Amino acid sequence: MSLPHISPSDAKALIDQGAILVDIRDMDEHARERIPQAHNMPLSKLCENSVGKDQKAIVFHCKSGNRTRMNAAFLAQAAQVDAFILDGGIEAWKKAGLPVAQDRKQPIEIMRQVQITAGSLALLGALLGLTVNPAFYALSGAVGAGLMFSGITGSCAMARILRIMPWNRIAA
Repeated sequence: MSLPHISPSDAKALIDQGAILVDIRDMDEHARERIPQAHNMPLSKLCENSVGKDQKAIVFHCKSGNRTRMNAAFLAQAAQVDAFILDGGIEAWKKAGLPVAQDRKQPIEIMRQVQITAGSLALLGALLGLTVNPAFYALSGAVGAGLMFSGITGSCAMARILRIMPWNRIAA
């Protein structure tokens, strides 16, 4: 089952008529940048028939539209009313000139932090291996192996470590 896609302007009109906007991104993404009317219900927390019981309709969104598109069948099962996907996500919403709320005091998303950290460690290992001692290439190899393990298992140790760092405490 697939959900119909609607443009940001059509989504805004539907929301103005009483539809609920549901942001399926993780809490850290929502805290940093969000559509003001959006309710944050991360995809991992949704279950069948869990959204929109007393609503007119639901519009689901994510960052670019990819997560909602890939999970359309699951989102359709979670919705108890007519449901739609915001085509292009919050990025398309912004391009349409519609309002977003940003809180730059919030830390950047965990997965971006993982990418920055893993990339930095891999680069450091390569540079140190080239300039100091070839044994430092093992650092790049270990980071690559860790990323591969994360992809295979769906569990990221680096993300778990970064999540508990002091800078990742959500600002009040």
